[in-house]
Amino acid sequence: MRTFTNDRRVWRGRRTGASSLLLLVVVIWLIIGAVAAGQRHYYDSAPSNCASAGTIAVTIVAGPLNYLGMNPKIADCHVDVPQPSP
Repeated sequence: MRTFTNDRRVWRGRRTGASSLLLLVVVIWLIIGAVAAGQRHYYDSAPSNCASAGTIAVTIVAGPLNYLGMNPKIADCHVDVPQPSP
C-alpha cells in the first residue's frame, strides 16, 4: 500500500524477511559488544578523552569476535612519533 504525504512518496509496508533477520543480527551483535565492554569495566567511569571513547566503541563493534574465538589485534603498528624541537 502506498501513501503520499506532502508530495513525497513514502512506502509503508513490511520489511522483507532478509532485512528483518539482518536487523536482528546487528542488534544482537551490538548487545553482545556492549556486554563485552561492561565485562572490561569500561562503563565504570566516563571516558576522559577521545581515545577512551574510541576504545569503548571499537569494543562494542568488535567485541563479539572474541566470543567467536577470534582475537583481533593490530599488528606491526609502527608510527613515526615526532620529536620535540631542540
